[in-house]
Amino acid sequence: MAKFVPQAELPVSEQAQIRRDKLAALQAEGRDPFVQTKFDFTTNSAAIKENYDAMEGQSVRVAGRLMGKRGQGKVMFCDLQDTAGRIQLFVKIDEMGEEEFNRFKKNDIGDIIGIEGEVFKTKTGEISIRTKAITLLAKSLLPLPEKYHGLTDKETRFRQRYVDLMVNPEVKQNFIIRSKFIKHMRNYLDNMGYIEVETPVLNTIAGGASARPFITHHNTLDIDMYMRIATELPLKRLIVGGMDRVYEIGRIFRNEGMDPKHNPEFTSVELYQAYADFHDMMDIAEGIFTTAAQEILGTYDVEWMGEKINLAPGWPRLTMVEAVKKYVGIDFGAITDDAEAVAAAKAVGVELADAAEKTWGNALYACFDQRVEEHLIQPTFITMYPVEVSPLTKRSPQDPRLTERFEFFICRSEMGNAYSELNDPIDQRARFQKQVEQRERGDDETEMMDEDFLTAMEYGMPPTGGMGIGIDRAVMLLTGTDTIREVILFPTMKPQD
Repeated sequence: MAKFVPQAELPVSEQAQIRRDKLAALQAEGRDPFVQTKFDFTTNSAAIKENYDAMEGQSVRVAGRLMGKRGQGKVMFCDLQDTAGRIQLFVKIDEMGEEEFNRFKKNDIGDIIGIEGEVFKTKTGEISIRTKAITLLAKSLLPLPEKYHGLTDKETRFRQRYVDLMVNPEVKQNFIIRSKFIKHMRNYLDNMGYIEVETPVLNTIAGGASARPFITHHNTLDIDMYMRIATELPLKRLIVGGMDRVYEIGRIFRNEGMDPKHNPEFTSVELYQAYADFHDMMDIAEGIFTTAAQEILGTYDVEWMGEKINLAPGWPRLTMVEAVKKYVGIDFGAITDDAEAVAAAKAVGVELADAAEKTWGNALYACFDQRVEEHLIQPTFITMYPVEVSPLTKRSPQDPRLTERFEFFICRSEMGNAYSELNDPIDQRARFQKQVEQRERGDDETEMMDEDFLTAMEYGMPPTGGMGIGIDRAVMLLTGTDTIREVILFPTMKPQD
């Protein structure tokens, strides 16, 4: 095989002009590639490699992007990248004819081409296509960045995901795994008798979670509307209406900070099951993740953010009181007084937020939030959250200061949140009112009063278990990526000047 020595790079603007000149010449010859409307291909690169013995010598048609050209004179070796991978093209003047061969030599890296040829192996044993005909389907007018080294700058990768996918084909695997996980989750819930539904993205009230919403304006109605921060309240209305098992996979929008685990718009699944509680939700959460690991990865063992994680069934379940006692050393179960609880938290350096009431429950949660989460590496359920931080959750019959709620954590990351849903409309109204008062004290991430939801509850809502799981973080875990931007095709980015 002839050795290929890349020539000195031209400035991008000069390269772009040369490509436009080539396009103009093609158009003048009546060979405008952009008039092509279709190319019937018969196979792809992966299928050829996987079935070489059966396909050897067969005529095939493939299409994709030209990613490499090597050789001079009368023989060229090229790389074609299609949806399934890459395959080598063997292009010889004797096979193509001089006119077509010379025309092909003018093609640039990045051009979209259709190929017809025969499957064979070169002398070095590489599965290739002996090219008989080449059709230019689209001209690439911009050169690919860092042509011989790939695109590595993360800012550019995330801003121009289309280029990232071209030059870093391994990136595509993250999104294949994402698609497989969502499909797996759908199948898991569908097989349990759940129904997938869709609820509004625009709402007149921001509810269902504690978060700062994005606000927009509806011109015809002349009202401000909120992009949803959760799907909880509409889904629970459906439970009231008699749809006993429902779920929704959809985009959520929260006007909050951006870091490796947060993006202003993200994807979640929320599911609700009548006549169930948070223990049933724990079983479902564990079941989705353990079966997904086996089905998609073929193993329970993954590496994520520098830690080795085992997703095998049997995840531990700790109450928040037990977790704080284990990792912080404070036994909130033996404390009954609010002031004593706040003082115990302060003694270990845990301060409550200014807007938070100085209560036993807020002190317990602050200790957990600031001191315990960092220890939760392996999959762990934390249960029985204080009522102050769980405005939509049913109180514990054993301790009314606590609620039947859990979050589950993997590698210090909260992966999902679930409740035995509050179905007492009187209690719900009182908790909404407390949230409203907290909002008036300056906390704009608290719940708003939702009168229609309260009306729905007053018709009677059965005991219900509900849960939300972040799709993006789940995919981060399964792909071993350390930033949410690696698993969102088009993450939110600050505009460039």
